[in-house]
Amino acid sequence: MIGTDGGAEQPWNPRRQRSANERLLLERLRTAGPASRAQLARDSGLSKPTVSSALAALEQAGLVREAGTHSPERGRSAVLYAPDPTAGYALGIDIGRGWVRVALADLDAQVVGRSSVRNEARTSGVLTDLVADTARGLVEESGIDPARLTHAVIGTPGVYDADKRRVRYARNLPGWGRPGLADSIGEALGLPIALHNDANLAALGEYTFGAGADSRLFVYLLIGTGLGMGVVNEGRLFTGAHGGAGEIGFLPWPGRTRPDAESVVSAEAVVVAAREHGMTGPLTASDVFDAAREGLPAALRAVEAEGEHLALIVASAAAVLDPDLIVLGGGVGQSADLLLPVVRSTLRTLTPLRPKISAGELGEDAVLMGAVATALDAARDMAFSRR
Repeated sequence: MIGTDGGAEQPWNPRRQRSANERLLLERLRTAGPASRAQLARDSGLSKPTVSSALAALEQAGLVREAGTHSPERGRSAVLYAPDPTAGYALGIDIGRGWVRVALADLDAQVVGRSSVRNEARTSGVLTDLVADTARGLVEESGIDPARLTHAVIGTPGVYDADKRRVRYARNLPGWGRPGLADSIGEALGLPIALHNDANLAALGEYTFGAGADSRLFVYLLIGTGLGMGVVNEGRLFTGAHGGAGEIGFLPWPGRTRPDAESVVSAEAVVVAAREHGMTGPLTASDVFDAAREGLPAALRAVEAEGEHLALIVASAAAVLDPDLIVLGGGVGQSADLLLPVVRSTLRTLTPLRPKISAGELGEDAVLMGAVATALDAARDMAFSRR
């Protein structure tokens, strides 16, 4: 008997059983690599005729394909099967204050196309059009059949309120809190759209493809235009009761005009500190870090201040979460070579807790690749369901 929603049971039927067998074999091929009929039968416990029938159905649906042969020392060669990565595609979208980035990936998580455009939008409507146009253009340029595009995930600052269908706390994106913006993008693309916090997606990106792999409890600090934190616990995002877990930029910071952590740990904070120590002219955080590498005293003092403030954030995360790894990312986090020595030395004066701290490996792609990874989870299910 197979359970359904609400705990009720329905009588066994051949169609449901066949679907379960096909999904089982497809997942085995996806997680463990190409395999022959005989190997699949051994691994799954299904009979060889059942495996052959399921593979034939999956192959006919375009979900698996032949992937070479295996020639044992004894016996006949066996055909190997693997999932067909072209059975579906997913879009990952990163909406930042400075850039909109889009990546198109197949079901093997291989990025087959990407596009980046400057975000010069000053209203939510213009930004919505920019995102939709950029994504549509990328799909057209890729040459894939749009019917095989199954899901898209957007990373954005703030917290998405699914009940009110709006983003809260995205103070660096003017008007982005207006209800229905995600729906507008989804309608323009003809796709299901999901929105997630950018720091959460960056954490998933680094966990899946970068520095956080194999961590039991992993924390990612996104330090750029704003300050955010993503937490991955044994492979799953921890988002809190209302999606606000990780909004560490709101951590109170006494003695400031705007008394929160984002006012002292961000790209803007680096520039402000550099000016306070005597740097002049047009400045970005990147300019300050470059000057620090050249030994300019004012820039070095600004970087030291950023590192000291960042150490307080790390100490807070360590005390509350006890992670085995904290990764620095975002535009400011990409200068971890300068920040890490200050963070580590300051941390020793603040707390006995000593989490491992390192630089991210994905750089500016962390949010984008987290969006791709999240979109692919749904895209794979949809590709199977659509067959």
